[in-house]
Amino acid sequence: MKRQDFDFVLPEGLIALRPAPEREAARLLVVHPDGSLEHRKFRDLADYLSPPDILVVNDSRVLPAQLLGVRLPRQDGGPSAGIALTLHTRLDPDRYRAFAKPARRLRAGDRLALGEGLTALVEGRSEAEISLKFDLAGAALDRLLEREGYMPLPPYIASRRPADVQDRTDYQTVYADRSGSVAAPTAGLHFSDVLLDRLAQRGIGRADVTLHVGPGTFLPVTVEDPAQHKMHPEWAEISSAAAARVNAARRAGGRIAAVGTTALRTLESAAGPDGEVRAFQGETDIFITPGHVFRTAELLVTNFHLPGSTLFMLVCAFSGTAVMQRAYAEAIASGYRFYSYGDACLLLRAR
Repeated sequence: MKRQDFDFVLPEGLIALRPAPEREAARLLVVHPDGSLEHRKFRDLADYLSPPDILVVNDSRVLPAQLLGVRLPRQDGGPSAGIALTLHTRLDPDRYRAFAKPARRLRAGDRLALGEGLTALVEGRSEAEISLKFDLAGAALDRLLEREGYMPLPPYIASRRPADVQDRTDYQTVYADRSGSVAAPTAGLHFSDVLLDRLAQRGIGRADVTLHVGPGTFLPVTVEDPAQHKMHPEWAEISSAAAARVNAARRAGGRIAAVGTTALRTLESAAGPDGEVRAFQGETDIFITPGHVFRTAELLVTNFHLPGSTLFMLVCAFSGTAVMQRAYAEAIASGYRFYSYGDACLLLRAR
């Protein structure tokens, strides 16, 4: 297995800068276990599910983690300076790690004004990363971050347009609940409340898990041998109640449909050798590549991913590298829209 096994050429015009006007109107490429392909709409997802199948969704909420502000004048006479931050890891109720631009303007002891009523102390810096202590904590801090922050759009969108007020809705799943991600679990962006109600009325169960997407999701694999790539740990949780719902569905003969690679990675992190899903809380750095033996999901709802990325390697592990290379070639030829705001795949794996 080599990094170039997961490369493909994507025309820049297929990178979606906005989502479909209606969430469930996105296109859906269905990849069957035998490698055959179907072209559908996301609203047709219900055609591939039946009771007692269960959806497993990631309820992590994207934090408006990008902040613009100034470094206040220093006591030694250093003038104020503009600064841009992207919060990425919460350390305590009042402390975060963040990427800073330009980081060279900052040092320990600097005070930052990051919006109306939002101030923080720089505790330390290491290259482009800083640690911050805000003057507020917990829910009070969260409210100000929601008000003053901008959605942290992925680089392939942010480099072509700025985030705006519409992204606060578009870049959040309708079931987002627990704040902590710096990127959306994008497979879930295609679900509307109407579609979720339709699935529930058909008897399709649902279990919510949490994985707070970290900045490592955008890091490319740079080593020739993917096995040498180091995944950044991300915080995940499956409650005992959610685990029980998943296990009950499977015992009743249902299939697990993971909504997104984050939900699938959470399930696989929490599953025992027998496939039983157990309550889990903690960091996971699971890296799924071809050869991985899946213990949980038989279906995976996912978007179209970057070439050479850990996410494309995961879908190749799920459905086979040759199958996914052929599926992506078909998607490109058919004009599917790629990445976070793009169209979707439904991958079905033989039991």
